[in-house]
Amino acid sequence: MTAGLRLTTVPAHVAVIMDGNGRWAKRRLQNRIFGHRNAIRAVRETVEIAAETGVRYLTLYTFSEENWQRPQAEVNGLMELLVEAIQKETPTLLKNNIRLRYIGCIDLLPAAVQEKLQQCIAQTAAGATMTLTLALSYSGKWDIIEACKRCAAAVQQGQLPVTGITADAVEENLSTAGMPPPDLLIRTGGEQRLSNFMLWQMAYTEFYFTKTLWPDFSKQHFRDALEAYHRRERRYGKTGEQISS
Repeated sequence: MTAGLRLTTVPAHVAVIMDGNGRWAKRRLQNRIFGHRNAIRAVRETVEIAAETGVRYLTLYTFSEENWQRPQAEVNGLMELLVEAIQKETPTLLKNNIRLRYIGCIDLLPAAVQEKLQQCIAQTAAGATMTLTLALSYSGKWDIIEACKRCAAAVQQGQLPVTGITADAVEENLSTAGMPPPDLLIRTGGEQRLSNFMLWQMAYTEFYFTKTLWPDFSKQHFRDALEAYHRRERRYGKTGEQISS
């Protein structure tokens, strides 16, 4: 059980690809928005259990850059649901001392979503228990390209030599600057791919895939993922003997 985990084995940063809402709804002969709406419980429980178990950073892949290609009715419904969810969950974040932030190109989001998001970020800025990050209109490729643009601008302005474009320099210009890379990625719904999510940051992330559809994801499922992470040996290119010594 999670209670038996040593604190040193609890991942500092967990990222989640919340997949399966549409299929969950389809099995119940409902539209996709029904699935998204019923997924809010899974979000709430995941945030709660992550904070309870000592996770310091939780990042949720909420809306990808590619999701803009979905049917307009679904996109509109998702945006309305985002406004509602952010407004409803802000008191819970405050109660649990959780800070909210975002990554992604939010300029593309409706004004109402941006407004509620910024309000919640301001209200929870003092949260010190955990940082909850929503990836909104996000793309891993976009993130890397933007970081490269910032590095190039620094070179152009004479603030950085070309030889100064290192891995550290790129990381300092990613949208996740200041956050540790994810130790653990959880993807629900049975698919086994990154879907353009945090491509740079997940170079050495441990992956955990489950067939559980996101609306059915529970605290116990999160504990199961932590148990799997606990059993992994993270070598970062070294041998097992080097790690154990």
